[in-house]
Amino acid sequence: QGQLVESGGGLVQAGGSLRLSCAASGNILSFNVMGWYRQAPGKQRDLVATIFSSGSTNYADSVKGRFTISRDNAKNTVDLQMNSLKPEDTATYYCNGKRWVPSIDYWGKGTLVTVSS
Repeated sequence: QGQLVESGGGLVQAGGSLRLSCAASGNILSFNVMGWYRQAPGKQRDLVATIFSSGSTNYADSVKGRFTISRDNAKNTVDLQMNSLKPEDTATYYCNGKRWVPSIDYWGKGTLVTVSS
């Protein structure tokens, strides 16, 4: 319970699109919030987008209007559609699931996204 596995990373040219998917081993509604984070080499891990069990979403300013997070409760997946990609979007993208009571964080192993200029 709580295993998260990312897929969909790869190499894309600037302006292109990629869709990342995170598959949970159990019911994703057991997580209070799920999200995507990214970490570029030598930098800290930053929030990209989150989706709460209520369905509400939140995005980093740098990706607003370009990225869309969505959830498929039947498939227990959380996807991140990334459009108009920029070289600065290059990073390893991690799926995250949070439970509030008790407070537990689950992380996937990450998937690499490389955007060439």
